[in-house]
Amino acid sequence: MQLYYNPYSSNTRRVLLAADHLGIAFDLVKIDLASQADRRRLGEVNDNSKLPVLIDGDFILWESCAIMQYLADGTPGQTVWPQERRARADVSRWMFWACQHFAPAIGVLTWEHLWKKFVTGQDADPNEVARGEADLHETARVLDKHLSTRRWLVGDDVTLADYAVVGSLMYKDKAALPLDGYPHPLAWFERIQALPAWQRTDHAW
Repeated sequence: MQLYYNPYSSNTRRVLLAADHLGIAFDLVKIDLASQADRRRLGEVNDNSKLPVLIDGDFILWESCAIMQYLADGTPGQTVWPQERRARADVSRWMFWACQHFAPAIGVLTWEHLWKKFVTGQDADPNEVARGEADLHETARVLDKHLSTRRWLVGDDVTLADYAVVGSLMYKDKAALPLDGYPHPLAWFERIQALPAWQRTDHAW
């Protein structure tokens, strides 16, 4: 299988975490988003021009969480994508939450604090930073409450839910994410960082 990726993409990190946990290796195709030629190559396999993209024979799949689920479904004996109906729905719930709420809030701060100066030469916009921080506080409170009574997001061990949510935290320090007041997500993040999958996918960043 081929994976179109960029090592700075948190959506890519989600997929690499899941793949490493599942013991899956890819033929990696690095896309330089600053290159017009590479962006054209990406547009040929994803009309959205977003990363990552999985190519499995004649099947092309984009959207990071869909790729994660596809990989797990093809791995016999895996436990990160439960078979039981309610457990699987619970994992899906947190994967959707990561994409719809947590990652967008973090994305504002990552752009303003980390990428904006590099891409545009402009400094962070205080209004945008305030908006991102407000949105992140709303989602962090949800995560903090949920993790106050458990070690992992769903069940007794790590699942795709954990990998989907944690991907955005790869820039926790560089993006100055205001998470110091949320002890339970921070403890959970430390548990994730101790996992082999996190450590083996950390070198690219």
